[in-house]
Formats: sequence, structure tokens, C-alpha cells
Amino acid sequence: MVPDSTTIIRARDVMHKKIISIDGMATASEAAAMMRSEKTSSLLINKRHTNDAWGILVTQDFIKGVIIPGRAPNEVHVYEIMTKPIITVPADMDIRYGARLLYRAGIRRAPVEDKGELIGMISLSSLILDHDLF
Repeated sequence: MVPDSTTIIRARDVMHKKIISIDGMATASEAAAMMRSEKTSSLLINKRHTNDAWGILVTQDFIKGVIIPGRAPNEVHVYEIMTKPIITVPADMDIRYGARLLYRAGIRRAPVEDKGELIGMISLSSLILDHDLF
């Protein structure tokens, strides 16, 4: 769909609905194996309790937290290298503002949130590669 100037495309319209998550106590090796098997570049880190915040693990976290310091991936836990808390994009946010939010925050992907529930993932690259936005 190529939008005209009056069409509002929301984050929920372009998000990927599949969210892949892992526990923060998993090792970096386990997380990397999951990312390979699921063919994804990010994992959502589960909350430990209801008042906790979500976390995210992206490929860059492996580089700065495991590879560069020369740590053994099977000895590093996900909670040590993940980003927490995360920035979420409201499901009804105009995608222009969602893209601007990600860009200005210096992140490439974020979960999409609706009424306190994470319902999908959005990434800057998927806006270009997966959708006919222009």
C-alpha cells in the first residue's frame, strides 16, 4: 500500500506480530542459538514479576558484552548484556512518529504496545523492506 498524504498508517499496521522472548537467566549462547533458529536479530526479555520492566537483547549487545571483552558466551547471562528498560511504540502511533522516535532514540527496533500488552515488534529496516510505504 502506497499511502497518500491523508492516509495514516499506524504502528499496528506494519508491525511483526511474532514476539520471541527469553528469560534473563539464559546464557548468551542459549540466546544466540534461539536467535539463529528463529531467524531474528532481537529477543524480548521476560519480566521477572508484574512490577518489573521488559528488556531487549539485540545483536549489538553480543558484540559489546561478549565479543569485545572476550567473555565466554556460555558464562554470560542475558541480563548482564541486555537493554532494560525498553522504549515501546504505542500501537496507534502514526508510523511517521514511530520511525522518528526510534531514530532519535538511536535504536533500530522496539516492541509495539497496546493497553500495557506487547503485541508486536517494529523495526526501521522492516518499514523499508517489508512494506510499500513509498
